[in-house]
Amino acid sequence: MTKQIRISEIFGPTIQGEGPLIGQPTVFVRTGGCDYRCVWCDTLYAVLPEHRDSWTPMTPAEIVSRVNELAGGQPVLVSLSGGNPALQPLDGVIALGRSDGHRFALETQGSVAQAWFAQLDWLILSPKPPSSQTMTDASSVEACLAAARGHPRCALKIVVFDDADYAYARATAALYPALPVYLQVGNPAPLSNAGERADIDDLMRRLRWLAGKVIADRWFAAHVLPQLHVLAWGNKRGV
Repeated sequence: MTKQIRISEIFGPTIQGEGPLIGQPTVFVRTGGCDYRCVWCDTLYAVLPEHRDSWTPMTPAEIVSRVNELAGGQPVLVSLSGGNPALQPLDGVIALGRSDGHRFALETQGSVAQAWFAQLDWLILSPKPPSSQTMTDASSVEACLAAARGHPRCALKIVVFDDADYAYARATAALYPALPVYLQVGNPAPLSNAGERADIDDLMRRLRWLAGKVIADRWFAAHVLPQLHVLAWGNKRGV
């Protein structure tokens, strides 16, 4: 319980903008550090080592205290994000937060498995497609599912920018037919240095393209989603 965790930011309550919990009120706990370098990453401030000085070492008690403060003492969904939050010792945060009634969802690319995955309510695996230039190994995803031991609800969330990503998503989903799969429209804004702006017309064109692919292929098990928070607030940080 005294292990310190590198925290990039804690913010909210806001709404979850992605994946199976889209639209749900949540407090985000974003850790610092990642073992990947996706070319379209939209949270480089929580990834790159040159931002390390902005990360705050916090104990589980300090993290849960901040969550409680933001949530006004009410139980809330806590989204554990990053970077890659699987690199951090988050078991103490989950145990303390659970005693205050909080639920926990973690999103990770599935590169590192942790025994404490079994303590989660949701494990959202987001293996990285070809456009990221850092693809996730299927055996690592398998290890994460094994670590969960059937306790949390598990889902796949895959970002899709192009045909190669779409093919990767279909192949990956076929490996795990029991898992619900969520396809997220790729947001190219980080590549264009657009700051807080978002090209909503472009994102809607991408959404229509992806929906059309899914319908044409009769892939009726897939969920096609935008980044809801980007539609509402653009690429603004901390919402």
